[in-house]
Amino acid sequence: MRKTAHKTWLSTLLCAVLIAAMALMTAACGDAQTTSQTDTASQTDTAGQTEPAGQNDAAEPTSLGEGETTFSLTVTDPEGTETSYEIHTDATTVGDALESLDLIAGEEGSYGLFVTTVDGVTLPSDGDQYWAFYIDGEYASTGVDQTEITAGASYALKAESM
Repeated sequence: MRKTAHKTWLSTLLCAVLIAAMALMTAACGDAQTTSQTDTASQTDTAGQTEPAGQNDAAEPTSLGEGETTFSLTVTDPEGTETSYEIHTDATTVGDALESLDLIAGEEGSYGLFVTTVDGVTLPSDGDQYWAFYIDGEYASTGVDQTEITAGASYALKAESM
């Protein structure tokens, strides 16, 4: 009778160990599959695409320039992709700071600098789109070359349709 009790106890212990091992394996496989799916999704998003200089996660802006004054700049391209920058400069206007970093280019007009290129993206000259300038989320009433920098301010250039 002792042999039977010993076999029963050993069988119960073996079953418990196997159940625990299966639970651990299932949990580990689930984590690996989730990680694999996340990695595959991020590879798919960037596969075969060349991102412009400065293209980055919205969570962490690219830091550009040198100087005492710091402000943020968000660029939204025609496809709606946002790129964030933290600008460091000693320039007095937003336009001077961005031109010195080769982030913007344009043509001088009767109202100042008409921005045609932002972060390497030139909008078509047919007049359907333009680069809109925003200060702290509000449409700017001055151009980039006439806007004095406010430390800590948030500026944006967005490709918009007329």
